[in-house]
Amino acid sequence: MHVTTPDRTVLTRARIAVYLLFTLAGIAIGTWTARIPSIKEGLDLSDGRLSLGLLGIAAGAITGMQVVGRLIDRHGSTTVMIPMAFAQGIVLILPAHAPGLTALTATLFAFGLVHGTLDVAMNANAVEVEQAANRPLMSSFHAAFSIGGFLGATTGGLLAQTGLTPAATFTTTAAVLTLMALWAARWALPRPTPPPGHPTEPAPTELPETTGPTARTTPETTAAAAAETTPATTTGTAQENGGSNTPAKGTAHGVLVLGLLAICCMIGEGAAADWSSVYLRDSLGSSAGFAAAAYAAFSVMMTAGRLAGDRLATRFGAVTLVRGCGTLAAAGLGAGLLAGNQIIAVLGFACFGAGLSCIIPQLFSAAGRRDPARAGQALARVASLGYAGFLAGPILIGGLAEVIGLPLALSVPALLAAFVAFGAVFLRRPSFTK
Repeated sequence: MHVTTPDRTVLTRARIAVYLLFTLAGIAIGTWTARIPSIKEGLDLSDGRLSLGLLGIAAGAITGMQVVGRLIDRHGSTTVMIPMAFAQGIVLILPAHAPGLTALTATLFAFGLVHGTLDVAMNANAVEVEQAANRPLMSSFHAAFSIGGFLGATTGGLLAQTGLTPAATFTTTAAVLTLMALWAARWALPRPTPPPGHPTEPAPTELPETTGPTARTTPETTAAAAAETTPATTTGTAQENGGSNTPAKGTAHGVLVLGLLAICCMIGEGAAADWSSVYLRDSLGSSAGFAAAAYAAFSVMMTAGRLAGDRLATRFGAVTLVRGCGTLAAAGLGAGLLAGNQIIAVLGFACFGAGLSCIIPQLFSAAGRRDPARAGQALARVASLGYAGFLAGPILIGGLAEVIGLPLALSVPALLAAFVAFGAVFLRRPSFTK
């Protein structure tokens, strides 16, 4: 991944392109989610058979994440993400025309494959734009995804209320996504020119200067930087090894640590999505309507946290921010579970969402900078591990709930958030200057 500093207009347009793609991906997921009940009814599927079909999304996403890293490192993030952005609208339409469960599973595999590939590619491009801008931007990009998901789910629900079929809903949405992809394609960060004699090998990243009076350091970031290999060092090591595509041992271990932290965070996200409302209704005896407030509070505060995340990262640095976020998530959810009160539980899930909000963006940013020549592979690994955590979270909580009860089972995400706070030191703070 070779990053130079573009002029102001190019950089502004590149930022807008990334915002568009994150919003596009969120709209696609939100719209699909809103029409799942109609798809289920139209194919006369039981809950169990529907769950089998939905596994197609997970399988496709993980497959895409496994192969996209090398494509990004070889051809550039823009080259990969733009075709995937156009494909996202196309594959959204396909499930509405599936005649049965087998076809539905296949179309959802295609949807997941494209979405997983786009996810990693646009995050890799976001890292490049962030580096060129010389300041944190990743949290606001992820906020755009959350906003897109809300817009997609809301619009899909409203169209369902009007009696519009899933096919018409998806086709209409696909048209909007195509226009967004066209806009993003025109403004996306241009692919940098490879160095002479190395047409397919990524060049080392040109990092902004971090020494001198404008450099910003804290005790936490100084300790983290001292404990880790700098991008220039890792790139130099690769060159000394004859340009091998095999990451240095320390770099590979660092990426795995970031992936472990992503798993811990995404287990919490998955658990909140599937079990927060169940906890309020079954364990605390709330009404069905009030139970929905738990996940609504979680989602709203996660979006709000991401909107504020870039300013917080600039002020405090990634290590301090993730440490504080993990502590807030652990303390908030823990207090909500211990209180045994419906209102406090909703506030606890709100704190949990705010706490988790900035962690994944900072982990992705750190992964993309860990070894700039192989940023795509690093991001793919962290993203796939995190996604696995999101899928496993609800299953883990459900299994534990059968043994120790739901309130104690939900304490696991709180403990994992505390572990993330402890492991924040493994994030290398981005080298941004003020």
